[in-house]
Amino acid sequence: MKSIKHIVLAAVVTLGVFSAVVYTSSCTKDACKGVTCNNGGTCSGGNCTCVTGYFGTSCDSVYRNDYVGTYKGNGVDNATPSNTYTGWSMVFSNTGSSVTSMNLVLEDNTTLPLVSMPITLTTIASSSSVFTITSTVANGSTYTGTGTISGSLASLILTETNNTTSVVTTYTFSNMARQ
Repeated sequence: MKSIKHIVLAAVVTLGVFSAVVYTSSCTKDACKGVTCNNGGTCSGGNCTCVTGYFGTSCDSVYRNDYVGTYKGNGVDNATPSNTYTGWSMVFSNTGSSVTSMNLVLEDNTTLPLVSMPITLTTIASSSSVFTITSTVANGSTYTGTGTISGSLASLILTETNNTTSVVTTYTFSNMARQ
C-alpha cells in the first residue's frame, strides 16, 4: 500500500513539474516579435532604439526634417560699441544623404543672402540639436561657429575672420523664431 502511495505521489509530482515547465515556456513571449525598427534601429523590450538622427516608434522620422525653414530675429556683434542686426534670418535646408548634414544661409533684413555654410548636427535630442559650421570661406572671410536648433527656435554664434586683415568678429543670434 505504501509503495502505491509513493508511485501515485511521484506521478503527481512529475506531472505537476512537467505542466509547470510547459505552461511557463509557452507563456514567455518575444516582446520584439512583429516590431520593425527601420534605419538601423534595434528592438529591446518591444520598443525601438533609434540610431543618431532618427526617431519615432519605428525609427522612420529624421530630426533634420523638423528643422528645415526660416528663423528670424536679432543679433549683435562683439564690436565696441556693438552693432545690432534687426530682422535677420537663418534659413536651414537639407543637403546630402546624411541625416546630420544641413545647410545654413544667413540673410540680412532685406533677405539678401550674406553667406551659405554647411552645418553638421553634432548632438541630436528630441528637444533641440547642436550644430557646428564647417569652416567656410566666402566674401574674403572664413566663417566658423556653433548653434542650436529646434522646430521653433534657433541660435547661432558665428565667428568671421577677415582673410586680409585678420580681424575677428563674433556675431551672436539668440532665440531666432521659426517663421
